[in-house]
Amino acid sequence: MKITFGKGKTEFGPGVQIKLSGNEVATAIDAYLVANGVNVQGPRTIRVNGEMCEKGSIYVDPSGFVETKDDFFSGRGLDKE
Repeated sequence: MKITFGKGKTEFGPGVQIKLSGNEVATAIDAYLVANGVNVQGPRTIRVNGEMCEKGSIYVDPSGFVETKDDFFSGRGLDKE
């Protein structure tokens, strides 16, 4: 997973971009299932739009933010933290 400021060019800021590997996307989908009471035992294959997922991304609007245990990314940009 790689978290960076986005490339948005709005007056409000660049936003935040989160890039995920295919395995991270599959793990996120699996965690979503568990959070909604769906428990799967044994090997599984998770596909996105019928294909194996190679990568994914999440764009967070300038009005939002991303916080990890080590970092804080304001969608408004570095100077607006």
